[in-house]
Amino acid sequence: MLPPFDYFTYRQARQQKQAERAARFSGLPLTYYKPFDTGDKFLIDQPIEKLVHDVQSSLTNPLDILLAYGKVAIRAQERTNCITELLIPEAEKWLKSEVNLKGPLAGIPVSVKDTVNVKGFDSTLGYSTLANKPHAEDGPMIQLLKDAGAVPYAKTALPTTLLSFESASGLWGPCLNPHVPGYSPGGSTGGEGALLAQGGRIGIGSDVAGSVRVPAAWSGIYSLRCSTSRWPKAGVSTSMPGQEGIPSVFSPMARTLNDLTYFTKAIIGMQPWKYDNTVHPISWRAELETEAQSKPLRIGLLANDGIVPPTPAIERALSTTVSALTEAGHTVTPIHPPTDAGYLTGLNLASLLLNTDGCHHINVPLHSFEPSDPGADQMTRLARLPRPVRWLYYLYVRYIKRDHVLATCIRDFGPKTAAQTWPLVAQREAFRATWHKWWNAEPQQFDFILCPANATPALPHKAMHDAVSSCGYTFFWNLLDYSAGVMPVGHVDATRDSLVGPYRSVLKQLGCDNAISRGAWKHYDATLMQGLPTAVQIVGRRWQEEQVLGYMAVVEKALDDYSDPKTGESCKYTLLDIEY
Repeated sequence: MLPPFDYFTYRQARQQKQAERAARFSGLPLTYYKPFDTGDKFLIDQPIEKLVHDVQSSLTNPLDILLAYGKVAIRAQERTNCITELLIPEAEKWLKSEVNLKGPLAGIPVSVKDTVNVKGFDSTLGYSTLANKPHAEDGPMIQLLKDAGAVPYAKTALPTTLLSFESASGLWGPCLNPHVPGYSPGGSTGGEGALLAQGGRIGIGSDVAGSVRVPAAWSGIYSLRCSTSRWPKAGVSTSMPGQEGIPSVFSPMARTLNDLTYFTKAIIGMQPWKYDNTVHPISWRAELETEAQSKPLRIGLLANDGIVPPTPAIERALSTTVSALTEAGHTVTPIHPPTDAGYLTGLNLASLLLNTDGCHHINVPLHSFEPSDPGADQMTRLARLPRPVRWLYYLYVRYIKRDHVLATCIRDFGPKTAAQTWPLVAQREAFRATWHKWWNAEPQQFDFILCPANATPALPHKAMHDAVSSCGYTFFWNLLDYSAGVMPVGHVDATRDSLVGPYRSVLKQLGCDNAISRGAWKHYDATLMQGLPTAVQIVGRRWQEEQVLGYMAVVEKALDDYSDPKTGESCKYTLLDIEY
C-alpha cells in the first residue's frame, strides 16, 4: 500500500502481532500458570554450571527447568512487556529432538534479542514491515546454542532503529524497567535486561554504542561487551546492514557474574568460528582469567569524561567501588587520555562513522506515521538538514550559544560519500593506534580502566529525545573495540543521591554545561529514581574477555567485603527480589 495509506498496514500488523503474542502466552499449558514451588525456586537460584551437571547426570529433567523459566517469562512479561516472541511450545519439542544434552549448556534456557533469527519466527526489530516474515531456518547462533545444549525460549524487546537506550516500538509497545516501571530498562537490548533482572537466566544481545552494557546498568544485571570477531554474529537481522564503521557485536548477558563467565566460556568452547566465518579462532584462555584475579591490580579511573559528568548516584557508585578496591590492596589512579585522542574527539568520530548513511537505513522500513525512537528522530532531523543550513546551525551553537561540545557533534554530521567515509576510517585506525601506544606507555600500563556505564541511572520513557547523545561512556570503547563489562553496585538513594542545587548550576560548577549533559541531567531526580540500580564499567583492551571477567570478579569480591563507612552497611549488591 502506498503512503500515507500504508499507515493502516502498520496498524494491522501491530494488532496482529500483539494478539498473536497474547495467544501464545494464554495458550501455554496450565502448569506454567501454577505458583512457583520449591523445585522451581531451586532451579532458578542454582548456578548454571550446577544445573548442567544435574541434567547430564539425569538428576534434573530439562523440561522442569524450562517450566520454571516459562513461569518467570510469564510474570516478567506481565510486569514489563519484555518479550516479543514466546518460543516455549517449540522449545519443548527442541529439547526432545534438536538440543544436545551432552553440551556445556545442557538444558539451560536462553533468551535472545529479537534480532536473532529463529526458524518459524519473525525478527521484526520493532518494524511492522518485517512482521509476518518468519525465518525458514535457524541462524548459526541459534544452531550453536542448541548444539551446546541451550534451549532458546524467548525473543526480547528492543527499540525501533536499535539506536536508543530505550526499548520501545510502535509494533510491540514500551518495555518497562523492572525496578521502577516509569523508567527505561535500557536499550537497545532492554528486553533482555528486564527479563534477566526478573529471574531470567542468560541471554544474548548486541552492542554498537552500549546496547548490552546500558541495559545491564539500568536493569541491575551483568554483561560483557566482546571485541569484534570474538563472539558469533551470523544469523541475525539488523537495522543498519553493511554498517562497519562501528561494528555491532553480539555479546552475553546474565543475572549473575558466575553465570556470565560460565556462559561466555561455554560459547567460546564450542568453537564458534566453525559456525560463523567472521569469528577469530581464539580458544578460551583460562590462565588469563586466573591471572587477573591473582595479583594486586593497577587500575585507571575515568571519573568524568568532561562531556557529561556522572550524576550523584553514579558518582557514589564509582567512589564506593574505588574505596572498596583501594581497601582490598589495589591501586586506583585517575587517567589522562592522549591529548590528540580525547573523549569529545572520540565521541564525534564514532558518531560520524556510525551514521555515514545519514540515518537512511534506520528509516527505510518505517510505514507512514509509524512511530520511531525519539532520539533516532533527533538524529534523522539533523542528518537531513541541507549542508548550508547545518553549517549555519553549527555557527549559531558554537558562537552564539557558545556550546563547543554540541557544535563539534553538529558540524560534520550527515550523509557521507565513499570519498568522505574512507578518511573517517583512517582516523579511527589512527585513534586506536594512539590509545594502544598510550596504554603501553608509562605511567599507564593499567590492568583495566574503571568508569561509569552511563552518566545517569535509568532515564524515564521518551527521555532519549533529550539524552540521545549521552552515550560517551560506552560508545567510546566501541570506537576502540575494547572488551568491557558492566556490573551492578547499588541502588539510587533519594537522600544521599540528591542534587545540591538546580542541575544547570551543578553542571556549570563542574564545567560541563552543554546541551548533551543538560539533556541527560534534566531527567535526574533521586526521589523518583529511588531503587533504580547503579553500576560501573570495567574496560580491558581488545580481545581481553577472559581478563575482563577476571577483573569483574575482583571488583565484585572487593565490594562484597567492603562496608560503607557512613552507614556500616555491606556493599554486596542485592538482585531484584523475584516475586514467586
